[in-house]
Amino acid sequence: MDSIGFASHDHTRCIASGLAAVDRYCAERRLQFTPVRRRVLEILLQRHQALGAYDILNDLREEGLGSQPPVAYRALDFLVKHGFVHKIERLNAFIACMHPGETHTPVFMICRHCDSVAEAQREPMQGQLGEVARAAGFLIERTVVEAEGLCPKCQE
Repeated sequence: MDSIGFASHDHTRCIASGLAAVDRYCAERRLQFTPVRRRVLEILLQRHQALGAYDILNDLREEGLGSQPPVAYRALDFLVKHGFVHKIERLNAFIACMHPGETHTPVFMICRHCDSVAEAQREPMQGQLGEVARAAGFLIERTVVEAEGLCPKCQE
C-alpha cells in the first residue's frame, strides 16, 4: 500500500481506475488520448507527487517518447485543460487529479518538508470567501487554494 495524498490505498488500482476514467472521458468526447499524453498521466499517477515538466520530460526521454520540452508541455496542457491533471502553482509542478473528468474545485495541502500533495474538494461559493463574494456581487468562477504545512508522516 502506497499513500494517496495522506491516506493509504491500493496504488495499482488507483492507477488503473485513473487511466480508465480518462480513457472513458476521451472516448465519449472523441478526444485523442495519445500515447505521450497517456504516459505523462501514468507517470503522475505512479509517483503520486507533484512533478515539474522537466522531471516528466526526463522520463519521456529515457523511454524514447520525446526529448524536447514542447512534448511534455503539450501533453500537460491537454491534461490540465480537461481536468485530468492540476498545476500546483507554489511548486510550479503538476499532479494527477484524484477525480478525473468530474467538475470540482480542488484544494491542495502541500507538505513543506517532503513536498507531498493531497487533494481535497470544496465549493468556492461557500465559507467566508463565498460570503464576501456574494456581498460584493461577485461570482467566483475559479479559485486555487494551496495550503502549506506538515503532512502526518512529517509530523511524527
